[in-house]
Amino acid sequence: MDLQHLEAEVFVAIGFAIFIAILLKLRAPHLLVGAIDSRIDKVKGELAEAQRLRSEAEALLASFEQKKAEAEAEAAAIIAAAKVEAEMIASESRKRLDEWAARGDKQINDKIAVAEAQAVAEVRAAAADAATKIAEAVLRAQPASGDSLVTEGIKGLKALRA
Repeated sequence: MDLQHLEAEVFVAIGFAIFIAILLKLRAPHLLVGAIDSRIDKVKGELAEAQRLRSEAEALLASFEQKKAEAEAEAAAIIAAAKVEAEMIASESRKRLDEWAARGDKQINDKIAVAEAQAVAEVRAAAADAATKIAEAVLRAQPASGDSLVTEGIKGLKALRA
């Protein structure tokens, strides 16, 4: 039994040696190594492509971040300019409103002054007319003392007009 077992091992070893010899004859190790090498080259190419794509993506990301920063800076500048312009417009509006109010006040004061002057003139004219009528009535009633009354009336009228 020991011999049979040994014979089986010998046949297996001889079969294995023949199998190896056939593989070597058919250049199987070279084919296998070539297939593995081609697979390695393919994986290396894919890794290089992935690295290139990653670099492009990082460059694109950096570009977008820069554009974002520029856009934010531009927006901040626009906002600052708009605030300055709004303040200038508000200041100009306040100035115009103050000028308009001052003109309105001046016009009102001028109208009041004109109305006062007209009222004073009308009162003086009415007083002069009344004094003239009274003097005329007194002169008609007392013709002898008319000269002295006329003189006093003229002095009174001069005082009223002054």
